[in-house]
Amino acid sequence: MIRNTMKTTVLLATLGGLIVTVAGVLGGGSSGALIIGLVLALVMVGSSYWFSDKLALRSARAQVIGPNDHPQLYSTVAELAQRAGMPMPTVAISPEMQPNAFATGRNPNHAVVCATEGLLQALPHDEVAAVMAHELMHVKHRDILIGSVAAAIATAISFIANMAMWATMFGGGDDENPNPIALIATALLAPLAASVLQMAISRSREFEADRGAAELLGTGEPLARALRRIETLATRAPMDVAPAQAHAYIHNPLAGLRRSRRGPDMARLFSTHPSTEDRIERLMGYGAIPSA
Repeated sequence: MIRNTMKTTVLLATLGGLIVTVAGVLGGGSSGALIIGLVLALVMVGSSYWFSDKLALRSARAQVIGPNDHPQLYSTVAELAQRAGMPMPTVAISPEMQPNAFATGRNPNHAVVCATEGLLQALPHDEVAAVMAHELMHVKHRDILIGSVAAAIATAISFIANMAMWATMFGGGDDENPNPIALIATALLAPLAASVLQMAISRSREFEADRGAAELLGTGEPLARALRRIETLATRAPMDVAPAQAHAYIHNPLAGLRRSRRGPDMARLFSTHPSTEDRIERLMGYGAIPSA
């Protein structure tokens, strides 16, 4: 856990440094451009801290529910939160028919767990509970803040990289303007670098949340079954989610793209989540876990 936290801290710092670097290239290396990049990074981080829950719920078209709206889901989350020694999070349901779920919010006292209609309809109760346990572990480990900050910075990097591309089209190459070759390289490579760093953060956190859910339930088997069922059904119900929000879901909602039968598995290489096969293998390896 400590190793993953240190790794995530380094990756987030790298993301922040990357956005400042991109701004510097865009501004020709001037101190003013670097300051603008730093301010932009801080604004994006601050916005993601305070408004990550609202942005995620809006993206999923989710509605907050109470104990009378969906008693079984609400009571399940309440029981799991109590068992984990956590504050009761806000519970929401998205109308999306892809079986999926996510957690969002800035800390355990201001957290939201959300299930899609597809998840509630397609999975039996024990598997829904396992998915909710996974999301609660993201809350407990404070992954939701880390992921939101990483997504915000990655989005900002992509934004200013697009500005760099426009600058190459309308700017010049004299001493008062950035080098067009540097701008083109920045526009192409910066979003890719941001995405790779964001994926590294998300993948390690998924394994930790899976393990935490297995420990909370005393076994990894229900979550393994849930992940297998979600993997099978997700491609039948495409989900329109902003790429920056995809990391928050238990299963990548954008993973419906067909993979090439030849060559390297690019879909897996650039996925925000570890493969379902790897996650299931680890979960089944936990076996029966004595409750704490």
